[in-house]
Amino acid sequence: MDQPVIDETVSERFAGFLAGLCRQDLPDEVIAVTGADLLDALGNALSARRTEYVAQILAACDGAGPCTALGQPGGLDAAGAALVNGIAIHGEDFDDTLEGAPIRVGSMVIPAVLAAGERFGLSGERVMLGIVAGLEAVCRINHVAAGHMHRAGFHPVSVVGTLGAAAGTGVALGLDRERLAGALGVAASFSSGILEYLTDGAWTKRLHPGWAAQSGYRAALIAREGFFAPRTVFEGGHNFFRTFAPTATPDYAHLTEGLGEAWYLTGIVFKPYACGTMIHPYIDCARRLAQDVAADEIDSVVCETGEGLVHRLWEPLAAKHQPPSGYAAKFSMPVCMALGFFDGDAGLAQFTDARIRDPEVLDLARKITYRIDPENEYPRNYTGHMRVTLRSGEVREYRQPHMRGGRHEPLGAAEIRAKFHSNAAHGGWPRDRAEALEAWCDGLWRAPDLSGLAAFRD
Repeated sequence: MDQPVIDETVSERFAGFLAGLCRQDLPDEVIAVTGADLLDALGNALSARRTEYVAQILAACDGAGPCTALGQPGGLDAAGAALVNGIAIHGEDFDDTLEGAPIRVGSMVIPAVLAAGERFGLSGERVMLGIVAGLEAVCRINHVAAGHMHRAGFHPVSVVGTLGAAAGTGVALGLDRERLAGALGVAASFSSGILEYLTDGAWTKRLHPGWAAQSGYRAALIAREGFFAPRTVFEGGHNFFRTFAPTATPDYAHLTEGLGEAWYLTGIVFKPYACGTMIHPYIDCARRLAQDVAADEIDSVVCETGEGLVHRLWEPLAAKHQPPSGYAAKFSMPVCMALGFFDGDAGLAQFTDARIRDPEVLDLARKITYRIDPENEYPRNYTGHMRVTLRSGEVREYRQPHMRGGRHEPLGAAEIRAKFHSNAAHGGWPRDRAEALEAWCDGLWRAPDLSGLAAFRD
């Protein structure tokens, strides 16, 4: 039986919107968020420039070329630069997030588009339009089946991120509607990434944005040549969401309605702590607790939490009470709260193997458990709660109604710039060099090309 002919598929409609983006049509808030995300991303990349995992990825890259791995020596081919920069941006878990449909955004898109810009001599405006397109694509695509990819055991960062990187690269390169839709169709077959890193704190989570960036870059180049890709990648019988989010009823309105009117990328928020996003409000509760009582006064702590957080951040509870490494601790509710209590922070300095094995941290972490609150707002809102029973029998309760850094209490421009400079310093860069990169980011819309980026290699 012949299949009905579809005049315009979901991917074609969405691609038509993205392909038509113009600088003059973008609201000021879209331009501001995109600029902030670029600066935050590059600061995060610098923070990881001397880490063992970045060094290993660099050693595994075998293609020299004209593209920059930020803060690293020499040049790489475009795919290699996208891979390294994506891993470095996300590696310390300090990069952006999206409220309402949790996913990282910039770490998959920005490396791919920068690599394309250097490789093909694109203007700064083309690159920034590509970044806008890629960020909006990630945010909208992730809303179609929010939460269901995690439930199926997939990491949306690398699954959805590959499509976002393809969209961003394709727009930067000036692909028309048909070829940009083709890039989404190709990218969907490149998507991958499972959650098994949660078991032992493996570094494969760090790979996911870089893999998405290089895969999306390649998908756009393949589609540019007119490669035949599935038109019905989103709604066909074997579509993207049926594969990666089988329990979902996809809401395709996120890809077809309000385009150019409602900008999903304005939901991107910036993290004050270098750990799992949904842990942040709990850390704030722990910091307030530390102002009131000493650790040895605490008998037990029970936290109300959302069911969707349990399998990633609470369980198995014995492992979360004593994670095997500083990196694994970034995804442990109890340890992050203990660090917030003792150190008043959960930044880059806290997540060392030595600090998370400190007996005072582990002793407090073991006192912290949870109960599922069926009324918890996750994923629409990230909240925190601690019900603390003291050895005296007194009970104290603390609540944080939202994530600091999120839409209810966003980080200001000055705070995002301060974070950038702190990250650059952590990566060993002097202040004047960080200021030069900051100025380069600020001027990218007006830059004739990306040749200046090479100045930020080592």
